[in-house]
Amino acid sequence: MKAYILHGINDIRLEETAVPLIREDEVLVRVKAAGICGSDIPRIYVTGTYSYPLIPGHEFSGIVEAAGGESGRAWQGKRVGIYPLIPCGECVPCQKKQYEMCRHYNYLGSRCNGGFAEYVAVPVWNLIALPEETSFEEAAMLEPMAVAVHAIRQMELGGQETVAVIGLGTIGILLTMFLKEMGIKRILTVGNKDFQKEMVAKQGIPAGDYCDSRQEAVDGWLQEAAGEAGIDVIFECVGKQETITQAVRNVMPGGKVQLVGNPASDILLERNLYWKILRNQLTVKGSWNSSFTHDESDDWHYVLKRLARKKVRPGEYITQSFPFERLEEGFHIMRDKSREYVKIEALL
Repeated sequence: MKAYILHGINDIRLEETAVPLIREDEVLVRVKAAGICGSDIPRIYVTGTYSYPLIPGHEFSGIVEAAGGESGRAWQGKRVGIYPLIPCGECVPCQKKQYEMCRHYNYLGSRCNGGFAEYVAVPVWNLIALPEETSFEEAAMLEPMAVAVHAIRQMELGGQETVAVIGLGTIGILLTMFLKEMGIKRILTVGNKDFQKEMVAKQGIPAGDYCDSRQEAVDGWLQEAAGEAGIDVIFECVGKQETITQAVRNVMPGGKVQLVGNPASDILLERNLYWKILRNQLTVKGSWNSSFTHDESDDWHYVLKRLARKKVRPGEYITQSFPFERLEEGFHIMRDKSREYVKIEALL
């Protein structure tokens, strides 16, 4: 089969390699669509990964071609999405079915071979069946959509809140999409690109509820836009000192700040900001990955139900699609920021 194999930092090659052998608890998935995550780019070009050689890619969907044992036979020929985190099943979070916080997990595309290949060995446990209404391209976005949903659901929104989203990268845009689908009363958005303004406008966000941080002081804009009612919940989707400070400073007393963005550097908690958290009795919460428990109530099933009913249309945010042999062009777009993008995928 063909696969993009990472041999070291900044050394990824499209090569011929053996189709993976599957264990009794695994199936062989023929990949039909694979998306590039923002975390793939530093993994390939800057920080490297846990071992080499490795096939990156953790956002993908496909068809089950073969089963290694009895547990996978019912999946043969099925269209599937794939939860990429492989939990140990034994640690304290796993015993509570909080698999996203597993202490000893494996991970497709970063700790073991992933989806930038024609075939992938996937544990049966990690499969989710796709409704016929859901395309492979949409299903390759299940993972980032579930990450966005996980952050939202932790805030236990009722619908009447005023919510702000700071940072409109892929997760911020998908998060806004699901907030709109939930019917949240008002959504204020903060970005730094004309392209981002266009993306949230497609979701029905009025021009007056978008702040371009290149042109306006975010603190003043948020305060003016929210008025006396204030902002109930702020989702911070950047991971920088400046934007975390903005979130804590501008949420209303008793409000909530959901930290979603991966940190770009150390985050320092200034004394006055700490006072703000204390005196306004704020809830500041972290969000990581997504819940996948095989129950209808988990984040992945939440997303799939809305996809099947056409309540959300993530395909609108696939800004570039490449044949598999040209996927490296997508890596370069994201690495060099040479073109605007939300989600870049390869189709096989």
